Amino acid sequence: MKLNIGLVGYGEVGKTFAQGLKPLCGGWVGVWDLKLANPSLKAEELASATQHGLEACSSAQQVCQQARLIISAVTASNTLAVAQEVAQYIQPGTFFLDLNSASPGTKQQCAELIDAAGGHYVEAGVMTSVPPYGIKVPMLLGGAYAPQLAQMLEPMGLDITVVAPKIGVASAIKMCRSVMIKGLEALVIESYATARAYGVESHMIPTLYETFPGLDWNTQGSYFFSRVVQHGKRRAEEMREAARTVEEAGFAAALTSAIAQKQDWVAQLAATGVFEGVSAQDPWQDYADRLLAALPKAQP
Repeated sequence: MKLNIGLVGYGEVGKTFAQGLKPLCGGWVGVWDLKLANPSLKAEELASATQHGLEACSSAQQVCQQARLIISAVTASNTLAVAQEVAQYIQPGTFFLDLNSASPGTKQQCAELIDAAGGHYVEAGVMTSVPPYGIKVPMLLGGAYAPQLAQMLEPMGLDITVVAPKIGVASAIKMCRSVMIKGLEALVIESYATARAYGVESHMIPTLYETFPGLDWNTQGSYFFSRVVQHGKRRAEEMREAARTVEEAGFAAALTSAIAQKQDWVAQLAATGVFEGVSAQDPWQDYADRLLAALPKAQP
């Protein structure tokens, strides 16, 4: 099967899918990202696209001219904006796969736009971190056109489960999971850094092993710190969409909103270089020490 694919969003997830699908789809793969319009970032992104046999497009419109499957892989806050833009140019019958971490309500708005323009909207809930799975990351698909798209993508090795014809179900599953996962990250950062400040981590951490013996709390702590430092801004955006999901269900999103704030705070510190030189392989104590050292500067 020959399938022309366009990616809107050429960040970590967009690169993974564009580069992973190119040798499997048998057709053209083009990418568009705002970084391609940024003079300081364009050269690097062009080089990446060229290296992997991808066409770096000049706009979403150019992507829509050739693609028969458009994949949206942007930050959560841009989910609706991409659907609005693509809806202006999408070719009738083209599939639009929305990988973004957005609320059921946001996905339903996107679906209305794409379907009204003659496209076939399919929502995806990406159920874990894309690395190290690549394009085989477990995904839940939803929407009336999800079974058709699954038949097209499964031969390429994608791990797809169609969950519902109704838009919003896959996103609800994803968002509810995110509240737990990103919430654990925020709790670990706050708990571990506070324990470090009081010098009681050697007493506190063993109690977690006793209560939840199935987890390596030191290793997990290091992973949580590193992921938030690296992707806190994106995680914060996702948690704001998770908060919207909670509110759409009729609940106050007090905890979910606080998780977004904690993720955002760490991301802002990372952007100023607080964690420079600390790698994903380093112990969580190294991250906590940088946080503690930055506290006087971080206060309003």
